[in-house]
Amino acid sequence: MKMSQKNLAKVGRTVNGQMLVSGLMLLLCCVALAQQGKSGGAKSNSTGRYEGTAKNKAEDVITVTLDLTEKDGALSGDIQSSHGNFTITGGSRKGDSVTLDFDAGGSPGTLSLRMTEDKLVGTWSAGDDGGPVEVKRAAAQEGGTKGKS
Repeated sequence: MKMSQKNLAKVGRTVNGQMLVSGLMLLLCCVALAQQGKSGGAKSNSTGRYEGTAKNKAEDVITVTLDLTEKDGALSGDIQSSHGNFTITGGSRKGDSVTLDFDAGGSPGTLSLRMTEDKLVGTWSAGDDGGPVEVKRAAAQEGGTKGKS
């Protein structure tokens, strides 16, 4: 079978068109993956202010605020609660697992949390007390200029 030059040119254009479409699809996939990587990194940092509640063994509801700073997976900051204020003495984040150690007035305390989107959920313990805790990332404050003209 002989192929005419006209038919050969049609086949060449079809192959070139398919290669162009394939190349564009590959480029779009790479751009989408690059954008996904950028947005994922920002969300995974646990730095920020978290507000919520905890309960103790007596089922008392305790208001809790965590002020966290994350640097290279290590966490620092403090805990304010309706039962007192506590300094975070050590902390780490590995993936979505967050562990915070704090000084509970002379005895060590621990928060074992799981990070989900804008929440930290888990348990706390200090001495023979403990219970569930759930805090949500608070909205960033505008530096106190709100309501002033």
